[in-house]
Parts: sequence; C-alpha cells; structure tokens
Amino acid sequence: MPHIFGTHAVDDGGIHMAVRRAANAGLEAVQIFTAKPQFYGDKNGINPARVERFHAALDETGIKPEHVVVHAAYVLSVATPEPDKWARAAAGLAKEMERSTLLGVGQVCFHPGSAKDSDIGEAAERVAKAITGALQASAGSKTRLLVENTAGAGKTLGRTAAEVASILRHVPDELRERTGYGLDTCHLFASGYDIHAGQKRFKAILDEFEEATGERPGFFHLNDSEGALGSNRDRHVLLGDGQIGRDAFGWLLKDPRSRGVPLILETPQENYEPGPDNDSPDPYDLRMAALLKELDS
Repeated sequence: MPHIFGTHAVDDGGIHMAVRRAANAGLEAVQIFTAKPQFYGDKNGINPARVERFHAALDETGIKPEHVVVHAAYVLSVATPEPDKWARAAAGLAKEMERSTLLGVGQVCFHPGSAKDSDIGEAAERVAKAITGALQASAGSKTRLLVENTAGAGKTLGRTAAEVASILRHVPDELRERTGYGLDTCHLFASGYDIHAGQKRFKAILDEFEEATGERPGFFHLNDSEGALGSNRDRHVLLGDGQIGRDAFGWLLKDPRSRGVPLILETPQENYEPGPDNDSPDPYDLRMAALLKELDS
C-alpha cells in the first residue's frame, strides 16, 4: 500500500478550493472543516450546491473521497460531565456526521474534550455514548468517526493508548467497525510519548496503541511540536522545525501502519488568505510535501 499524503488546506472560497489547493501541492488527501470550528454547528446543514462543487473538485483532481478527512469542531467536548454542554456537543457531533455523510468523505476526526473534575472512566463512557448516537443517526453511512489523541492539557481525555481504548470499548459491537482512532504526532509528543527517541521506540508506541485498541490508526496528523516532550502544549510547527525533529517522520513512514491511511499535514500555512479564486498551493505545503517525499524515498 502506498503512502497517502495530504494537508489541511485553507478553504478560502469554499471547501472545493481546499481540495484544489491540496492537489496542486502534489498531495493525494485533504482535511477540511464543514462548518466554523469555533462553534457547535449543531443546527448547520450543508447546501447541495456546496456538495456538488466539492464532488466536482474531487473528480477534477483525482483525490478520492475516502482520502478526505473532516475535522469536527474544536468545541465538541463530549467528555464533559455538564449535561447541557454534553447534549449540545453530542448534537454537534451527530450533525457533523450528517454533513460529512452527504459529502461522502472517508472519515471524521474529533477531540474528545475535557473530563473536567469527573471520573475518567465515566468520561470515556460519555464520549462513547456520543459516538454511538452520531453513528446511529447516520445509519448506512460509510464515513467513519475517529477519536483523535490529545496533547493532554488539563483533564482532556485521549492522551494515552489506554484512554483511547477505554472510549472505544464502550461503543456497541455492531457499530465498532465504523469508529476507531487516529494519532497526531505533536499530541503524542506533548502528552509524553518520546517518538523522537528512535525508530524502535516509535514502533513500540504504535504497538502500544494497536494492542490497546485492537487496530491500527485510521489516520495520522503530521506535526512537529514547538513545546517540549510532555509539555501538554498543542503548538504545531513545520516538520523538522520543532522539538520532534525530521528523523521521527522518516521512522513513521518506515512503519507499515503509515500506509493506506491519510497522512495529513496540520502544519502552519504561509498564506491563510489566498483569495477565493486562487487555488495555488501554499508554499509551506509545497515545502512539506517535498520533505515527505524525500523521507519516503
């Protein structure tokens, strides 16, 4: 299986323009938001014309729908013990699955959120309940809903393999194949996983997640870390410019679990406002794509 490199491209002008910008950077995958990530989006549908433009862009560029990742809103904290906030976050997650199903994408990823002062085990059950509701509301969808590991600040859930596995264990068996998890390299490092220590150590960390969950990751977010090991700081920088270093990304690419799944750059962009009609690739994405292909050679 090949490596499938992608980026979270700027969607100035629409999500179809994000597709074109990713493809023009020579990438085979893309990550997008379907709604503003600072809001719940629990009442936001998706315009059919927007879906049509998105599908046309996929057809034109050759990016496969299964290689598209939708990142859910940042505020969807379904680990929270606060009933009102949980209900709205769960509704937002279900609505995200509805929009993403209409787009026909391969997967939605989301951050579980903060357990606050509640029991971690109970928080994992709340996250699983929200996953279950979102999957049931989108019955028949091929889009998977995947937990993203976290950088571990405060009481955020999902910083360890055990916490991710605890969430997935509470999803009903009949829905289990429609969920899973993905790994962000900056989050791994910030939460204390020393992926920079060597190829053998990186492999052991991936083994830990696979053994705990029973499966390999459904995607990777490729980010270097501005913060130190175990800092719990979710600060992304260009690959090779941070505390992780470029060698670790080469080690990841040598692991077979990095093949056949989207490998999405969430590194900074040089231009966050390219103009709605400008589908030129971002210079930083071109630089990162070249680095990945060098490491993959």
